[in-house]
Amino acid sequence: MAGTELITKLIDNIEKVIVGKRDAIELILIGLLSKGHILIEDVPGLGKTMLARALAKSVSADFKRIQFTPDLLPSDITGVTIYNQSTHQFKFSPGPIFANIILTDEINRTTPRTQSGLLECMQEHSVTVDGVTYPLSAPFFVMATENPIEYHGTYPLPEAQLDRFIMKFNIGYPSEKEEQDILRNRMTKDPIENISSVVDIQEILKLQEAVNNIHTEDVVLAYIASLVARTRKDPNIKLGSSPRGSLALMQTAKAKAFLEGRDYVIPLDVKEMLTYVLPHRIMLDPNALMRGVTAKEVIEQINQSVPIPS
Repeated sequence: MAGTELITKLIDNIEKVIVGKRDAIELILIGLLSKGHILIEDVPGLGKTMLARALAKSVSADFKRIQFTPDLLPSDITGVTIYNQSTHQFKFSPGPIFANIILTDEINRTTPRTQSGLLECMQEHSVTVDGVTYPLSAPFFVMATENPIEYHGTYPLPEAQLDRFIMKFNIGYPSEKEEQDILRNRMTKDPIENISSVVDIQEILKLQEAVNNIHTEDVVLAYIASLVARTRKDPNIKLGSSPRGSLALMQTAKAKAFLEGRDYVIPLDVKEMLTYVLPHRIMLDPNALMRGVTAKEVIEQINQSVPIPS
């Protein structure tokens, strides 16, 4: 089955559970196919957990959910080494991070120490405990959610942690019509019980490889570099994006092109992904913050000011 047909089946299957959020579903798949991780910031109750569960069921993947709380420890995520008294040997007990799709719920409810416990897992796709490194399964995809920072009992994510997420976005409230459909779908039972897998793990790995092979012309690479370089010169920005932002922009643009059935990237792919990839990678100048300027607004201005190459 062609890649685009697989993607269509996957989206249609998830839409049986997640009503009216096709854009969010496509962004999730872009993150998965880019071999990245995503951060969703939104208020509770908008379907973030359900979206992760629907994705995991649709791809027949091993799924784990980690609820972040103030007393959560790094070992609660990665696992611990336990002494077995009957065998007189130490044995590693894997934590919930050992799965294909991980939902880290309310990641900003826990301390920076525990948040940083995810760093090696997300970047290196491995876990080191007591000097021994354990590889994580492929594909490995982290979907993290966080409440808006104005909610009580939250901790801002460290910049190094934020930079590990290939994209950050929100789902948003449904329309009245969509909310009626949600109520109708749940009149008797949860619709997630009715969906089954339409894609297997090996097919996802092949799709990820296909995205890697999407062609990107030099003119598109120059466009990406120009956009990212502008974040380092903008007077509203204290700290611009690192080269990791350029790589993320290129990879998500490839995945965007793949979802649209093309084997090459066009500048519009880059332009559409910019506001999801760069805002969380910059640090605003204090004067801009005082004026109420947001990172997304600054990136949108840059997006409009840099001409699209022909």
